[in-house]
Amino acid sequence: MSKHKVSYQFLTPQSFLERSVGAFADKDAIVYRSSRWTYAQFATRVNQLANALKNWGLQKGDRVAFLCPNIPPMLEAHFGVPLAGGVLVAINIRLAAKDICYILNNCGARLLFVDTELSHLVASVRDDLETVEEIINIVDTQIETTGEKLPGTDYETFLTTGTSDPLPSSLTDENEPISINYTSGTSGQPKGVVYTHRGTYLNALGEVLELGMNNNSIYLWTLPMFHCNGWCFTWGVVAVGGTHICMRKFFPNTVVSLIMDEGVTHFCGSPTILIALANDRAIKKLQLSHPLRVATAGAPPSPTIIQTMEELGIDITHVYGLTETYGPHSVCEWQAPWDDLPMAERAKLKARQGVPYIHAAQMRVVDKDMQDIPADGETMGEVVMRGNNVMQGYFNDPEATELAFRGGWFHSGDLAVMYPDGYMELRDRAKDIIISSGTNISTIEVERVIYKHPAVLEVAVIAIPDEKRGEVPKAFVTLKPDESVTGAEIIDFCRQNLAQFKVPKAVEFIELPKTATGKVQKYLLREKEWVGYEKRIH
Repeated sequence: MSKHKVSYQFLTPQSFLERSVGAFADKDAIVYRSSRWTYAQFATRVNQLANALKNWGLQKGDRVAFLCPNIPPMLEAHFGVPLAGGVLVAINIRLAAKDICYILNNCGARLLFVDTELSHLVASVRDDLETVEEIINIVDTQIETTGEKLPGTDYETFLTTGTSDPLPSSLTDENEPISINYTSGTSGQPKGVVYTHRGTYLNALGEVLELGMNNNSIYLWTLPMFHCNGWCFTWGVVAVGGTHICMRKFFPNTVVSLIMDEGVTHFCGSPTILIALANDRAIKKLQLSHPLRVATAGAPPSPTIIQTMEELGIDITHVYGLTETYGPHSVCEWQAPWDDLPMAERAKLKARQGVPYIHAAQMRVVDKDMQDIPADGETMGEVVMRGNNVMQGYFNDPEATELAFRGGWFHSGDLAVMYPDGYMELRDRAKDIIISSGTNISTIEVERVIYKHPAVLEVAVIAIPDEKRGEVPKAFVTLKPDESVTGAEIIDFCRQNLAQFKVPKAVEFIELPKTATGKVQKYLLREKEWVGYEKRIH
């Protein structure tokens, strides 16, 4: 039988707001500092934005870029831009001006909305923008210093050019693009990852299902909305009628205050965020009177940090994915028999990347011939995925798309082992693995040992050149405030907990370079160590 409009509708996150404004019209949808917006008010502003874009001349499929932090206009963009038929491009606010320029030109954005605190990033490259026809200034009146406005109108004035009348959806295919998210570009220029209406709808529902969210949930924005569209929680929180708590910048003391004052039930972040929170003096003020569930990903968290957070009463859910999988693709699903295990053992189990999301379909760990590796917890292979939350492809880059999708699977570039219980655990990025005298060394394994040292705040391990062994481990360490330890002491600590060939041959104390989402930029560490060698690891 053919599809009938009575029994088939396109899957699109636009429908989430339609439902929630009907069910929760007077409920807080967004909280930001001293301001609150109900679902009815949120929907009004979304409709104004969509109509303003249409009146401006936006055509279906046009790209609309937003360069702003986790503030309400960014949430409005996630609904208003696609409602107008546009494709949202949320740009990493920590990029250099030249990278922002590249992204704007690559995606062909016609409109650019810029938070005025970030206007300097655009001002220096404005003459090099090839397709941007107009810049709209977003002026955050709730901060003291707003930066300089660029030539053009401001966001609130732009909204007044559109009515609050609901727009009919222009969608003709649920697989049409809804957004483009750019990769970090650590091995070349950033690539635009295309998300679809169908993919974001399913991923958003998967996120809230896995985290047990409902209309009583209060979600704190510690994760950048520009990163994988905030793992689709930009849409997912609205799907269940929850409340968004916007936070312009991450400060541990602000997080603690909002958890207690607003009754935050959920937030997401990289292990770096958890480490910063756990080691800030403000955490001592945290008094939980309600459950708090936190999803972490971006880099494999150590069992040490998981245990630290859970001792504070915070329930950690470990998820795993990439920009190309709309954010998380797998989750360490908790098993009831694990409840009675000692805290340290539970933390070790939670550090695994687990099994596919309920909507995500398939994930395997394979050898170079695309055969499944033995589920022995030791043999390493590459993680490959396919299903509803794998990207449509790279924007205007069919060659890169074909390479990523070779063999009918998306190739992650991550190396992992599979356990007999069907749970996967990452061991390294393929480009991060250390091959010393022909033997593989997992940087994650070495890092987890060093994290156990009481003086260590953060650590990153990379391969450095060695004339005899080819490559050997080197550890870059950031110490906790007021702590002191020598490199020799770190190495000795590793000797007590690792096989001899895995022990770092050098230790350097630095502040680790990171991306906006908290991932350590190991490629920068490698570049410095491999200067002058023909072999370069990237």
